[in-house]
Amino acid sequence: MRKKAGFGFYILLFMFIFAVLFPFLWTFLASIKSPSELFGESAFRIIPQQPTLDNYIYAFTAHPLARYIVNSLTVALLTTVYSLFVASFAAYAIARLHFYGKTLFLGLLLAVSMFPQIATISPIFLFMQSTGLRNTYLGLVIPHTTFALPLAIWYMTTFFKKIPVELEEAAKIAGATLMQTFRKVILPLAVPGMFTTAIIVFIDSWHEFLFSLTINTKQSMMTVPVGIAMFQGEYTFPWGEITAATVSVTVPIVILVLIFQKRIVSGLTSGAVKE
Repeated sequence: MRKKAGFGFYILLFMFIFAVLFPFLWTFLASIKSPSELFGESAFRIIPQQPTLDNYIYAFTAHPLARYIVNSLTVALLTTVYSLFVASFAAYAIARLHFYGKTLFLGLLLAVSMFPQIATISPIFLFMQSTGLRNTYLGLVIPHTTFALPLAIWYMTTFFKKIPVELEEAAKIAGATLMQTFRKVILPLAVPGMFTTAIIVFIDSWHEFLFSLTINTKQSMMTVPVGIAMFQGEYTFPWGEITAATVSVTVPIVILVLIFQKRIVSGLTSGAVKE
């Protein structure tokens, strides 16, 4: 018989959830405070006395926040689509082909994604400058893909390994070519894993800061993280507008994850059980 969780467990669970959500809650509360409430003794007051949406209005009118969102969305989508396209073929080949040093190859592949960005920023910047790709979407998609693709291949290799080989053999017997088998049999079964990988790659690209700050310096080509960082003036620091912009670009991502949480969990757990 399953033992019920005690009252202390729920107390600890509530404390943990509150600790995780408190930074976002505090940011939201700061975004609806007037400038007078953001500084001085009233800055630590949890509930604002005069809630206002002026910070959200100023974030979109005094700054090109909408343009930043479009830039981040474009770069993240291009990075995700390209990474999934390449990773699906590479991961399928790694999962099905038997070659010497496969484990070492996967380890090196994962090590590439862990390489510090600061160590690669100089050669990547010089390459983008010499090829004229600075202040372009492609100038960010290339470095983002460099770090996203190894992780995408690593994740999808695990998912492809879980697909029974017998399904491919049955498709071959039925007269399907290798590409037909891959497109009509393998890819539909790997949708949960591909979806999980897509969400991870998209969020990583959306939040990337260093390459975006270095390569795209023109205001019209800045992404969300860099654009919000540039809200500060020479003598002022508009905390209200910054927090409002932060909430505005975070909420859509949270909603996206909540809507597709079942697919994400299905993808994360599909390779967790070994038969």
